[in-house]
Amino acid sequence: MYLELNESEYKVTAEGITVELFAKEFALLQFMYRNRGRTFSREQLLDKVWPLEYPAERTVDDHIYRLRKKLGSLQGLDIKTLRGFGYSLTVPNSHTLAAAHPTAQDAELRETMREVFVKYHQYGQGRSMLILARQQDVLGYEMDSFYSVYVHFVQGDLEWLLNTSEVPMGERLYWLLLFFMFSGEPEGKLAYCEQALEKKLMSPSQHREMEILNILDLYTVAGVPDKALQRLELTHKVIAELQMEKFRLPVAISEMFAHLAAGTQNEELNRMATAIEELLLEKPFLREIGSYKVVKGMWALRRKEWREAENLMDEGLGVLDMSGFIPLRLLALHRIVHYCRRFQAKEALEHKYTRLFEEEQEQLGLNRLMKPLEAAIHNYLHAL
Repeated sequence: MYLELNESEYKVTAEGITVELFAKEFALLQFMYRNRGRTFSREQLLDKVWPLEYPAERTVDDHIYRLRKKLGSLQGLDIKTLRGFGYSLTVPNSHTLAAAHPTAQDAELRETMREVFVKYHQYGQGRSMLILARQQDVLGYEMDSFYSVYVHFVQGDLEWLLNTSEVPMGERLYWLLLFFMFSGEPEGKLAYCEQALEKKLMSPSQHREMEILNILDLYTVAGVPDKALQRLELTHKVIAELQMEKFRLPVAISEMFAHLAAGTQNEELNRMATAIEELLLEKPFLREIGSYKVVKGMWALRRKEWREAENLMDEGLGVLDMSGFIPLRLLALHRIVHYCRRFQAKEALEHKYTRLFEEEQEQLGLNRLMKPLEAAIHNYLHAL
């Protein structure tokens, strides 16, 4: 069973059913879900869910009682009582799914569902992916292992990616690096990214994507767009040799951003913009539409066309929000904020997007999780 936890509204969704909780009920369920299968005493739960508060032990029992009643419609989800010790949360696994749905063992259906995820991924329909993922138990299919992790990235579930014991660190490193790279100040992030590439710690496909795409933006926002332009020689070579057509559009947008930051003349930027817009007519992918509008808005910033810049950037952020790919909105705000700082944008605009960026980081838990995130990446890089 896959639970979607909505931290901003204290809602949990599974099997097409949404349950509304109070704040502490939600915090208790969230902690137990991230540590499902483990048993915790009342004292441990008080310490984790009610830190720096002094409720009675009965508080835990009362919240468990209410959670059980509210979650009763989610069949198979069970908060067990271990007499004399405490509570544990059990969630139906794939064996339970197979017993209830014979189709879960159907290899043809599994491949068909994977192809649906691939298509939603390609078109940038993150919300569609999440809806399909949360219907896994109802529809009776077993999710592809890649997408079972990827949906956590799409919805910005950094805490799960950082703390889960279900997936080895090597399979989470790429997603954790992306959150790390595109939050806070960029200058100190390059060494981690380059070291991960040097040691080849990610899967071949993730290594390639980091090497030819993700690092381009990091060079640009770190104030060294010339390095991004140099790296693009490798990027175009790899795309041509391996016929990686899916990268042409996002790379073209990152390339335009690097040229914009490097001070390339408007005539050349206009040529790039025309080429991107032609590609978008052919491939109207939401992620790329939103990202392009943001970069086009920053181009207007450079021309000091403040109103057009703000309208384009807000429109781009709106498209990215609509796509449901939460980390891409974080990346877009990261681009905007650091571009505004380096190229002296109108003060009111810089303040606006800095505030939005800070709010996005807070909502994703990055402020709270940045130190453990950096420590986890550092330890993994130096342990191998």
